[in-house]
Amino acid sequence: MGTMGLALPWRARISSAPRERGTRVEPSEHLTGGPSPAAAEPVSEDAALAEGCRSGDLRAYERLYTLHGGRMKNLARNVLGSPVDAEDAVQDTFLKVQRSIASFRGQSSFVTWTYRILINTCYDARRSRLRKKEIANDDSEETPRMEPRAPGAHPSLRMALERALATLTQHQRDVFLLYEVEGFRHAEIAGMLEITETASKNTLFQAKRNLRLMLEPPRSSAAEAR
Repeated sequence: MGTMGLALPWRARISSAPRERGTRVEPSEHLTGGPSPAAAEPVSEDAALAEGCRSGDLRAYERLYTLHGGRMKNLARNVLGSPVDAEDAVQDTFLKVQRSIASFRGQSSFVTWTYRILINTCYDARRSRLRKKEIANDDSEETPRMEPRAPGAHPSLRMALERALATLTQHQRDVFLLYEVEGFRHAEIAGMLEITETASKNTLFQAKRNLRLMLEPPRSSAAEAR
C-alpha cells in the first residue's frame, strides 16, 4: 500500500463499486457525541471529507487516507497482529466506506464512523482466522503485537507487556489498545466499540489493574530483594 493512496487497489474499484445502504456502524453514530478529536482536524475538515466521499470525489478518499491511513494500518496491525492482514483490512474499510456512505447521517464524526468500520472489519477478519484454525484443529492463536509508545522501549519489557496483554479479555485488550497505544479518547472509543464512555473507562481501569498484577513483582519478593 502506497503512502499517498493513489496506487491503492481500492482506488480503481471505488469508482465502479455499487453503493449500498446499511452497515453495523449506523446505530452507533449517536454514541460518539460529536466530532472526533482523534483526527486532530477541525470540524470543517471532517465535514468536507464526508461530503466529498458522499459525492464520490476520489480526492476526498485520497485525503482521508493521507490523514488517517497510517494510523488505521497501525490500529489494524495491533488488532490483527499481521501487517499483511492490516493492509487488507484498511483496503476493505475504504471500499465499505464508499459502499455505505449513503447511510452516514452526520450525527457523529465521519472519521470516527470510518474507524468503526475498520474495527468491524478487523473483528470479521479475526473471527474468520479463528474459524480457519478451528477447522485445521489448530488451537494456537496468534497474539496481537502492540506497538509501544516509546520506539526505544527495551525488548524484554515489550515482550513482558505483550505476554501480559495476552492474558486480558479481548474487550479489555481492545480498549487498552485504543486508549493507551492509539491515543483515542473515551468518547471516541465508545462510538467505535458501541459502548458507553463509562464502560470504556471501567474497562480500561480493569485492564490496567490486571496488567499491574501481571507486571509488578509481588510485594514480598520486592521486600526480600532489599
